[in-house]
Order: sequence, then structure tokens, then C-alpha cells
Amino acid sequence: MTARILVVDDIPANVKLLEARLLAEYFDVMTAADGHEALAICERNQVDLILLDIMMPGIDGFEVCERLKASQKTAHIPVVMVTALDQPADRVRGLKAGADDFLTKPVNDLQLISRVKSLLRLKTLSDELRIRADTAHTMGMGDLMRAGEGRADEAGQVLLVDGRANSQERIVRALKPVADVLALSDPQAALFEAAEHAFDLVIVNANFDDYDPLRLCSQLRSLERTRFLPILIITEQGADEMVVRALDLGVNDYIIRPVDPNELVARSLTQIRRKRYNDRLRASVKQTIELAVTDPLTGLNNRRYLDNHLTVLFNRSMARGRPLSVLITDIDRFKQVNDTYGHDGGDEVLREFANRVRSTIRGADLACRYGGEEFVVAMPDTSPEVAAAVAERLRAAVESAPFMLKHSGEALNVTASFGIASRIGSVLTPDQLMKQADLALYEAKNTGRNRVVAAAA
Repeated sequence: MTARILVVDDIPANVKLLEARLLAEYFDVMTAADGHEALAICERNQVDLILLDIMMPGIDGFEVCERLKASQKTAHIPVVMVTALDQPADRVRGLKAGADDFLTKPVNDLQLISRVKSLLRLKTLSDELRIRADTAHTMGMGDLMRAGEGRADEAGQVLLVDGRANSQERIVRALKPVADVLALSDPQAALFEAAEHAFDLVIVNANFDDYDPLRLCSQLRSLERTRFLPILIITEQGADEMVVRALDLGVNDYIIRPVDPNELVARSLTQIRRKRYNDRLRASVKQTIELAVTDPLTGLNNRRYLDNHLTVLFNRSMARGRPLSVLITDIDRFKQVNDTYGHDGGDEVLREFANRVRSTIRGADLACRYGGEEFVVAMPDTSPEVAAAVAERLRAAVESAPFMLKHSGEALNVTASFGIASRIGSVLTPDQLMKQADLALYEAKNTGRNRVVAAAA
């Protein structure tokens, strides 16, 4: 794992120590002697993670962290506060300032490297989602980040897996102000619950007498429904091997017993906030994909989607020796509709036409708006005879009832012409199949319209 890490500390010896440890793991290391220099470096350079001292001249680490998290340009950079302060209140203050983690000097090598690698894995995922969402311009990063933070005030949904009733009670009580907690003592029941319901965080207390809690963590990471669900594990002091293995499995964070309630709340909120932020990014990416392949006027798939999916259907048809048919339809004299009733009237006709296509074709068929007033229906496992019957049914559905224009109250009698072709004989590519259907449509238009014409075998 390669990454650029910024070490911020006003004591040169501390900087050199951390730099040596990180260079040994092949990280690219930058350094800063105070908060102002650190902020300037982050503005000018790509930084993947920051190790930030708290007690510094000028502005302290808390303020540096707050400024970093307040800027859209740097808010996504993980910040680990490294300090000699060892009071729970200081750790909680750092986490509330936006820090992603908190390490106490002298820094344990195991904790340093394991936490750094864990945070960098999360950042890699977030960066990929951010770039996709930003590139799509579905919304600005500011909107995405505000949306992710906005839900932080809502109660989180937390699943606690804990083998002992007394510790369950303490953890539920500590999290009650910020989360609704479901506590279970059976790990397998907890796995089923996590897969079936929406949680923001799973907390696994490693206090089972006859069960390896890392097995549950591994199972949560292997299931599609829970792959990105944050996991926080609670371990005994000195359980370094378990912590390393847990982080390697993808566990997001850990707490050492005895659990400080304030730290538990702060770390839980950090994971919940990050999960909601990434959920919003994923939703944005999904929306981007839908917008990229959907015609905004009719809601049908667009030509881009057809061009890709028809190739898949065609290759499958060839490989399985199964028929594939396509139908191309064009609304008759559509230019007259636009000329007479304007583009608003034309849009209403296109939307209603798409509705009739959608309600007439079969579930396995793919309907697309090909462009203008032209539509295509791809019909897998469909012979020429069945394709002709589908086209005739659609032709009748268009002709049978007038199209009502809401903005003018007028009723239009609309017809359409249809060309169909099937993958037989010399048809060796999707383009040839579409060309044959298009020639059949041309014939239908030239021989009277409002009819179905099948391409010659």
C-alpha cells in the first residue's frame, strides 16, 4: 500500500521517529513544523493521511483539524491525532474536532501502522466514489458532504454483539444519546440480523468464551449486504495480535477495555458519519449510471444502453443458438404534431407512446428510445413469428385510443410504423440486425404507414 502521509509536529525528534517508521513501510512522507505550514501543504499537495500533533505553537492540532474538516478540498483526508495527552476528554475533543483516530505518545508501532493502513483503505474507497460522483456532476461535493453530515444528528442504528449481559447494558447505556442499539449475544443470529436489516455500525465485543469474534467479522465482510458496514471491535489490553488480524480483515476501528463511554460515543459517531457519507456517494454513483442510460423524457433506456446491451443479447443468442429479434418503430407524421402543437405537445405524445410500449411488451423485452420519435424493442428468445405478433399488438395499442394533450385538451389519433428483424442466416452482428430492422421500417413507411413489415429472411 503506497500513500503520501503528512507528519505535523513542532519537535524534530518526534518527526524523525514517525518518518522513519513510515518510510520503513514504503510510505511517501512529508513533514510540517506547525499548523499553518500543514494547512498550506494540504492546499498545495495531494495528501492521503495526516499524523497531527496537538500541542504546537500558533494554532494547536484541534484547530488545524477543524479547519481541515471545514474545507471541501481537505475534508476527506483522514486525520490521526498523535499526542502526549492521555486524558479521555482530550481524545474525545480530538474526535469531535473531526479526527479519524487518536494515538498517544509514545506511539506503539503496531497501533500506528495498523491504524494508518486501515484508514488508507477506507480513503481509497471514498476517493473512488468521490471522483465518480464529481465527474458525473450529479451534485457538488459540498452538497454530498453536507448531506452526509446532516444525518449525523439522527440516531444511528447500531448492532451490538456481546456475549455478556452486564457489558451489553453498559454499552447500550453509553450509546443511548446517539444511537438505537440492538444487543445480541448469539453471533450467528447477529450475522443474520445484519444481513436482513439496515445498520450504520456493528460493534463486536471480543468477550466470548467459546467463539472467535474475528469469524463474525470475516463473515460480515464476505456478505454482499454487509461488505461496507463499519465494524468496531472491543478487545482486551495487550491483544495486539487480535487487533492486527481484525484490521487485516477489514474491521474499521477498535477500542481497548476498560471502555471509556465518551470515547465509545465519539468513535461510533465517526464510523456512522463516514458510513452515511459513503452511502450518499454510492447512491450518487448509482444515480449517475441510471441517468447515463435512461432517456429523461420517457423513462425508457436510451440508445447508449441499447448499443451495449444489444451486443450482450446478440452474443448470448449466438452462443446458445437461441433466436433474437428486434423491433424498430417510428411515430407516423410526428413532425406535423410538433408543427401544430409545439414541442410541449410533441413531448406529451412521446411520453404516452412510451407508456403504451411499456405496457404492451413482455417482461423480458428491452424497450429504448432510439432518438427523436424512433423506439426500439429488443426481444431475446423470440422467433420472427412471435416478434411480428408483439409488433402487431403494439401497433394496435397505439392506434386504438387517441392521445390526449393535457396542455390543450385535444385528442390526437396517432399511428406508428414497425420494422422487425431476427438473428438468422447471414446476420452476424448486432449492427446487421439493426440495419435489417431499419430497412423493414423504411418499407413500412413507404408502403402506407401504420403497418408491420418483417425483414426478408
